[in-house]
Amino acid sequence: MSLEGEIDKAVGAHRAWKQRLKAVIETGESEITVEAASRDDLCAFGQWLYGTTIAQGAKELPDYKGVKALHASFHHYAAEILDLALQGKKAEASALLGVTANYSKVSAQLTQAMIKWQKDAGGRF
Repeated sequence: MSLEGEIDKAVGAHRAWKQRLKAVIETGESEITVEAASRDDLCAFGQWLYGTTIAQGAKELPDYKGVKALHASFHHYAAEILDLALQGKKAEASALLGVTANYSKVSAQLTQAMIKWQKDAGGRF
């Protein structure tokens, strides 16, 4: 799949994380472990990001490194929220999903960075 297609899928998938985390906060149950959530190379986008199918030219764009770093941070904060939710600490986990919390900030930055990378690549990859 093209860079554009992978990023389109990733933007939607990362938006879905917030709903998934809200569900875990409510139920205290998750199919995903904290360890798995913390790894930025296990989700479909992470496998693609660390894989061998991205054109070298796309990896040489400054956006690539920024997206990788933000993606790792996103998974770090998602795992932190998941851990609290699985411990039954609903209020603390919910607070970390707030608009001013790191998770929300990094999530927005990641989306913006992916879209910028997609734009800068200009359909070349």
